[in-house]
Amino acid sequence: MADDQALALSPAVPPVEGVPAEASPLRAFWSAFSENRGAVLGLAVVVFIALLALFAPFVAPHSPIEQFRQHVQQPPVWAGGTWAFPFGTDAVGRDVLSRLIYGARISLGIGLSVMLVSVVVGIVLGLASAFLRGIVEVVVMRVMDLVVAIPSLVLAILVVAVLGPSLLNTIVAVTVVYLPRYVRLVRAAALAELSKEYVIAAQVAGVGRLRLMFVTVLPNCLAPLIVQAALGISDAILEAAALGFLGLGAQPPTPEWGAMLADSREFIRAAPWIVTLPGLAILVTVVAINLMGDGLRDALDPKLRRS
Repeated sequence: MADDQALALSPAVPPVEGVPAEASPLRAFWSAFSENRGAVLGLAVVVFIALLALFAPFVAPHSPIEQFRQHVQQPPVWAGGTWAFPFGTDAVGRDVLSRLIYGARISLGIGLSVMLVSVVVGIVLGLASAFLRGIVEVVVMRVMDLVVAIPSLVLAILVVAVLGPSLLNTIVAVTVVYLPRYVRLVRAAALAELSKEYVIAAQVAGVGRLRLMFVTVLPNCLAPLIVQAALGISDAILEAAALGFLGLGAQPPTPEWGAMLADSREFIRAAPWIVTLPGLAILVTVVAINLMGDGLRDALDPKLRRS
């Protein structure tokens, strides 16, 4: 009886409400990224162009080097042409749409190759200069300063002139031009992390230098590096297009967008679609990648997230 009276007089304990589960990092990233509609649109355009490039043999209506002599400089379908060549043909009768689709494969391939090589080499050199210091830091940073001191297009032309014009040498030249930005970024981010407590604790615990560089510090330097890598793809595409326009990049009949502009610039009045469409392809791709990069920057940097 006493127990029943004590139970009756005890205050009612409110039921414990369920604590909402914490969102996964991927879901939190997408939530922050999707707030920027321009970034979502840019991502959709980039994915579309990447799919076109990946499935070019199945999507393109013709071979990019096949010549239709009876349809030289045929206008696109909206200018009175036929659906056999929706975007018209060029000066030697090649289908412009097919060359644009295959050109996306080459231009995106150049951008991704330059980005991957630059990121890998930049991480190694940046971490080495931040951790080893001394003569290693002086040599690495002075070489990077020398590269930055030369205008990018001039340096790319110089490298291609030494190595010879080709698609592979274009990738090498553009990589040399944009390597310093990754080295400097990684070095600055690593130096900022070295004074933090978790790094000091790892050093006291006896963690090896390589593990400290690539396992402890590097993951905390990836956010700005990812943003720079995304924006670097568009810069590499523009640089490769400039070299192709000057005749120092991909050589004919390779359907590279810059080379297509160079081959058709004399027909800007007689057949403007031959010049306009590759230029629009470069413009749309670069703008879409930049919009996506802005969204990545906002999503990965908490200071830039919208309230």
